[in-house]
Amino acid sequence: MTSGTTERERAKADRQSALVAEAARLFAERGYSGVSLEELGAAVGVSGPAVYRHFANKQALLGRILVTVSERLLAGGRSVLATASSPRGCLESLVYFHVDFALADADVIRVQDRDLASLSDDDRHTVRRLQREYVDLWIGVLADLHPERDEPDLRVRAHACFGLINSTAHSVRGGRQLPDGAVVRGILADMAQAALTV
Repeated sequence: MTSGTTERERAKADRQSALVAEAARLFAERGYSGVSLEELGAAVGVSGPAVYRHFANKQALLGRILVTVSERLLAGGRSVLATASSPRGCLESLVYFHVDFALADADVIRVQDRDLASLSDDDRHTVRRLQREYVDLWIGVLADLHPERDEPDLRVRAHACFGLINSTAHSVRGGRQLPDGAVVRGILADMAQAALTV
């Protein structure tokens, strides 16, 4: 926020952020179609119709969740590439970056897996484009490490790595206990790097 931002504008931005976070949680628990606008509003202390002050409809809220996380992944991946000193170091940093995302944003991963088809056509196109660009970052690094492998081979490997890491988002549902977060982070990173460097 800039210094010229009014208290009202800050409150509106905070309410939007709260709506996005609660929508991700509720959509992850019950699915996009299983959550009403009234429930979304109640989760942040407003009426259902008040949600329209922030988002055109429930689909626009879903779009904000999935487009924003896709933008964040791509920006984070690009930042990793800009600071890594070697292909091996870059891969390790990418793996840890994605593991940290998966552990922090398990709700969003579950929403993506289940409700991508509920996006508007424009938002679905945007999410798919951003995700392709993110995968391409990984493929570029893997190509440096494995120049003997072709692009389709590397694409399969990158997607398989995401599947391995992202599956943890489903493991934490239903009150299942996992080891300490730092332990899980190490396990996932070790497994992903082993799979990608074999």
